[in-house]
Amino acid sequence: MRLKTKYNVGEIPLSEYPRPQFRRDSYVCLNGVWQFQKQKEDGQGCDEYKNILVPFSPETLNSGVAEGFTLGVDERLVYRRNFTISPADKGGRALLHFGAVDQSCEVLVNGTLVGKHDGGFVPFCLEITEVVKVGENELVVVCWDKTEGSHFTRGKQSSTPGTIWYTPQSGIWQTVWLEFVPQRYIKDFTVKTDADSKTVRIVVDYDGEVSLRIFDGEEEMYSGKFQGEAVVQADFELWSPENPKLYDFVLETDSGDKVYSYFGVRTFSEGVDKKGKKRLFLNGKPYFMNGVLDQGYWSDGLLTPPSNEAMYDELKLLKDMGFNMVRKHIKVEPMLWYYYCDKLGLIVWQDFVSGGGEYTWSHIALFPFLGAKHRDDDYKYFARENDGGRYEFIASAKATVQALKNAPCVGLWVVFNEGWGQFDSEKVTAQVLEWDDTRCIDSCSGWHDQGKKATTMLSMHTYYTPLRVPKDPRTVVLSEFGGYSKKTDGHVYSEKEFGYKIFKTDEQLQKALEKLYLKKLKPLIAKGLSACVYTQVSDVEEEINGLITYDREVVKVPVAWMRAINDELKAEAEKV
Repeated sequence: MRLKTKYNVGEIPLSEYPRPQFRRDSYVCLNGVWQFQKQKEDGQGCDEYKNILVPFSPETLNSGVAEGFTLGVDERLVYRRNFTISPADKGGRALLHFGAVDQSCEVLVNGTLVGKHDGGFVPFCLEITEVVKVGENELVVVCWDKTEGSHFTRGKQSSTPGTIWYTPQSGIWQTVWLEFVPQRYIKDFTVKTDADSKTVRIVVDYDGEVSLRIFDGEEEMYSGKFQGEAVVQADFELWSPENPKLYDFVLETDSGDKVYSYFGVRTFSEGVDKKGKKRLFLNGKPYFMNGVLDQGYWSDGLLTPPSNEAMYDELKLLKDMGFNMVRKHIKVEPMLWYYYCDKLGLIVWQDFVSGGGEYTWSHIALFPFLGAKHRDDDYKYFARENDGGRYEFIASAKATVQALKNAPCVGLWVVFNEGWGQFDSEKVTAQVLEWDDTRCIDSCSGWHDQGKKATTMLSMHTYYTPLRVPKDPRTVVLSEFGGYSKKTDGHVYSEKEFGYKIFKTDEQLQKALEKLYLKKLKPLIAKGLSACVYTQVSDVEEEINGLITYDREVVKVPVAWMRAINDELKAEAEKV
């Protein structure tokens, strides 16, 4: 059953500025009503052009497309709309941004191909200066999406959804927007902070002088000019879930480009506590990360949230429940989601999105549950024989790091999950460290751990067996556990129910959760457990093990009650 959330999408959905850490005054949102057509691969139309509400995929309720839409492996989507350029806009460069398009696309402006992109979960930008004109212009986006019929990233989407696999979607699913910049402009910048020295280092990709101003609220606390790199040391407050302090800053070039951003000063690392146990550290001290697995699916938008308010409300609920971390599972969110985590004080464990060929159930579920591990240079075993698919995973992983590199909240990268499309994890982990050495890495989350030489972290998924801390010199995290399910009548997608443990009443669920957290998990903190991730934030389709329902209407456990449990875990962790 298609469930509607309470959130109003409006005529131009998700129209707020989509990139708060790289904001300019010029912004044209291209969300709203577009036309689209489903075609055969040979270009012959099999549908008339219809209206669709971008950025919702045609498979979603919020798109306005009739229920039952599917895209065949021999079909493609063609989107089109017009936009207007003013004489003032034509004076500089025009940049066309896409938050995400699933899975591959070509983009044409006024009939000219301006770019192609593979990878359905990462943002990309195309310069269209030479092809746009003053007045009306035509934008066409052609999309292909074969789900598991290709080797590209697809995450939890499946052509045969059920249990932990979800309805596939296709095409544009994040904001489309234009901005205008001078001929010489800031192409990129990187922010790195150090909690020990209380410094911020900003490296700017620009071929001239840049002015930098840093603000603490309304008060300007630093002003200076530099070329290439600026390093500022000051009495910065440190960012943490308990004190999510952010500082605004402005970059302005001698060419007239002006960018608004922010940073939080913090350091994520691994270290050894006073008892010699390896742990996750925040700002130079052991820090127990207590979080929830977040699939990021919505009953009326699938991967696309109905509004930015909806994203904020959900994260605020988790914070109110006493969690200090969210594991973003097999999805890259719109940039505003990370901004809300920065503001609220929620650490993010960011998964890379999985891909590859069709997964063999015995290899990614049955054998690992029995304790079996397999070397991940065996490409056939993990459905990774295709060279192009492996290359696309690396490219998408790098684009994920690039997009999120400046977000204060992101504290850990999850490279592979439960063997889904896993390959060469030791080499891939080393590659990620080259891109970004400021965050921790969970190389093989769940199983198919490649050993102490491959990773600094032992990452466990425990649903059916007792919780424990193995004897291992690495940092030990419980990166998935729980999955307790309770059906909420009137708020379920299907009569089919999936969960790792089923409960019939609210009282049974609460009693089981209290025992799970306080009797089974809490004692493990002193034994070396450094983090836990409960499955999960919300129900998703048949999977009804969320703390809230799929339509976000019912919170299954009392907020204050959940916070009290998490406060007990926090107090135990502070003894470490």
